[in-house]
Amino acid sequence: MEKIGKEISIEALVEIIPLSVRYLSKKGITCIACGEPVWGTLEEVALEKGFSKQQIDQFVEELNKMMDNG
Repeated sequence: MEKIGKEISIEALVEIIPLSVRYLSKKGITCIACGEPVWGTLEEVALEKGFSKQQIDQFVEELNKMMDNG
């Protein structure tokens, strides 16, 4: 499967890696509010929450590990 990048939409990320909701929630990034997905890319949403580009790159790396581990 292709690696995810920071430009992935939150909706697609949650579809590919359902556990990403819990992972990102622990980081302070809410993926789903009232049952509806948050719109935008992983990078856009993380930047809005005040995360640095370096932190976002770390999220992408960790999310890809989650995907690889199934």
